[in-house]
Amino acid sequence: VQLQASGGGLVQAGGSLRLSCAASGRTFSNIMGWFRQAPGREREFVAAINWSASFTRYADSVKGRFTISRDNANNTVYLQMNSLKPEDTAVYYCAGRPTGVTVITTSPYQYTYWGQGTLVTVSS
Repeated sequence: VQLQASGGGLVQAGGSLRLSCAASGRTFSNIMGWFRQAPGREREFVAAINWSASFTRYADSVKGRFTISRDNANNTVYLQMNSLKPEDTAVYYCAGRPTGVTVITTSPYQYTYWGQGTLVTVSS
């Protein structure tokens, strides 16, 4: 599975961005997630979603501000980010767990497929 993330950019604090992640190749993963990595910091979990969107999970730092969604017909997962803060500045990566896996996890080590990352910069 190849993942292509897009939608990053520069935005002022309080603004919004929507990230997209298009999948191609093999079957679209049941579990898709977004992670982020700020300079000098480890990659951290942001959000994840299952196939039917009946289950989602968010990092505490983004709850109520970010929304993950997916369009299985177009093999795309989204991350709507509202009320952005300077501390949200990071490279954002989309990721997929192995095909057939149905459990949402927050560890990046349990995701097999990764996109190239898209930079989000939030100015104060």
